[in-house]
Amino acid sequence: MQAKLEPIGAAKTFVRTHFSNCQAALLAGSIVRGEATATSDLDIIIFDDTLVSSYRESFIESGWHIELFAHNLTSYRAFFEQDYRRAIPSLPTMVSEGIILKDSGVITDIKHEARALLDSGPEAWSDETIEMKRYFLTDALDDLIGCTNRAEGLFIAGTLATLVCEFILRTNRQWIGSSKWTYRAFDRYDAQVAHELTDALERYYQTNDTEALIRFVDETLSPFGGRLFAGFSRGKPNGT
Repeated sequence: MQAKLEPIGAAKTFVRTHFSNCQAALLAGSIVRGEATATSDLDIIIFDDTLVSSYRESFIESGWHIELFAHNLTSYRAFFEQDYRRAIPSLPTMVSEGIILKDSGVITDIKHEARALLDSGPEAWSDETIEMKRYFLTDALDDLIGCTNRAEGLFIAGTLATLVCEFILRTNRQWIGSSKWTYRAFDRYDAQVAHELTDALERYYQTNDTEALIRFVDETLSPFGGRLFAGFSRGKPNGT
C-alpha cells in the first residue's frame, strides 16, 4: 500500500494533480475537526467554473481514501438549499469548517453563505408535521411495547431512537444528521438528554427491559399532546 502522506499535503497534491486550474479548494471532514479515526478519509471540495454541474467521486491516492465534492461557482447553492430543506446541513458544514487549500478570491463569500445558513437554523416544523411525527413515533413505540421477537426488537429500538432524536431536534429548530451524525447532533444540542437516551437503549439491548425507553419517548411527546393514534388522518377528501 502506498505510504500515507500527512493529510493537508495529500489534499494539496490531489488538487494540483486533478484540478490545477480550479478557483478554490477546501479540506473538510473529521480530519479538520480533530475527530479522525483509522478509517477516516479526506473530504475535498472543489470549486471550478469550468464544470457544467456538480458531481461526487471517490479516489485512493497518497495512501488516503479521498471523497471529492466538485462544484462550479453556482451549483453548490442547490445543494445548500437541499440540505436546508432536509435539515441536514452536510455541505454547508463542510464548507464552513473547511481548511482552505487554494483560493483565487472566491472562497470567503462562499464560506459566508454557508455560515449564514447554518446560523439561521432549519425551518420550523408545522403543526401538521408535528402531528404526523407524533403518529410515527407512537406507531414505533407500540411496535416495541408489543414486540415478542428479540431480533425484531433490536431494529425497532434503532428506528425509535432515530425518530425521537429527530423529533427533539426539529421541534427545537436544530439541525439533524444521519447515522453517527444523528447522535452527534443530539449530543451537541443537549448532552444530558442524549445520555439519558443512550442509557435507555443500553438498558434495552443488555437486559431486554423497555421501561426506560418507553418513558423517554412518552416524556418527549408529552408537551405536544402525547401519543397519537385515534383521530390521525392524512389525504382524506373534504366532506367525506
